[in-house]
Amino acid sequence: MGELQVEKHTKYILAVEKRKDDFESVVMEHLRLNGAYWGLTTLDILGKLDAVDQDEVISWVMQCQHEAGGFGGNIGHDPHMLYTLSAIQVLALFDKLHVLDVDKVSSYIAGLQNEDGSFSGDMWGEVDTRFSYIAICSLALLRQLDKIDVGKAVKYIVSCKNVDGGFGCTPGAESHAGQIFCCVGALAITGSLHHVDKDLLGWWLCERQVKSGGLNGRPEKLPDVCYSWWVLSSLIMIDRVHWIDKEKLAKFILDCQDTEKGGISDRPDDAVDVFHTYFGVAGLSLLEYSGLKPIDPAYALPVSVVNKVILPCRP
Repeated sequence: MGELQVEKHTKYILAVEKRKDDFESVVMEHLRLNGAYWGLTTLDILGKLDAVDQDEVISWVMQCQHEAGGFGGNIGHDPHMLYTLSAIQVLALFDKLHVLDVDKVSSYIAGLQNEDGSFSGDMWGEVDTRFSYIAICSLALLRQLDKIDVGKAVKYIVSCKNVDGGFGCTPGAESHAGQIFCCVGALAITGSLHHVDKDLLGWWLCERQVKSGGLNGRPEKLPDVCYSWWVLSSLIMIDRVHWIDKEKLAKFILDCQDTEKGGISDRPDDAVDVFHTYFGVAGLSLLEYSGLKPIDPAYALPVSVVNKVILPCRP
């Protein structure tokens, strides 16, 4: 098994953040705030967050805020739940949540809850359990969960549970590992994991491991490094992670590294990107790879960050 190329991955992420005009930067222009979260959280897990200018990052993040209270994917873009969570997570990494007008941001999020307990992603009304997770995770980090009807939110998530134990994006939709993470994560944060059939879901999740050791998101699909996060975090939250071969998974992730220029790809020998670099490193953290900071499987932030934010409000 190869070793994690910490220094090369650090240089790769720092280079991505500085590039503005190449193809990768242009196609990510609309979700740059997500990219900042992926890259900066990777650096923190690697113990390299000090390599960035936090004042510059925070100033840019705050410029992405819309007058409605939410955040867009870049300066001047429309607000959306997806980017609002990334903004909160980035500020949490630097222990700077106090720069937010918490009431304004939390009111924006709470205003997107629908009568049935679901959440829309933005003013245009798309409903998805991703947004349920985002709302619950964001408001928990801001200590504002009382601004929404948590009972209704949980009831809606449970209505998206399928006969195979998994969860879809809406009631009756196909089970998918990404949606399962969102639903299980939201249920974990709200103390509602008793709604999950842990053995049934654990079986569905452990069947996502293929011969190479990698994990896929649905039956008959190719393995992808990003599911090292979606599947693994879910298995940890339901206490069934011992049902997969963790050593083979670690080898698969390490085999997806670009050992010359840094970065991690979806599968061995493919092009690297910051998305898969984050989820690969985060997956290794969940696997307790030596030298990495532990990451919280529900909040998708280093445990040290979550403890700073959440613990002060616990009795």
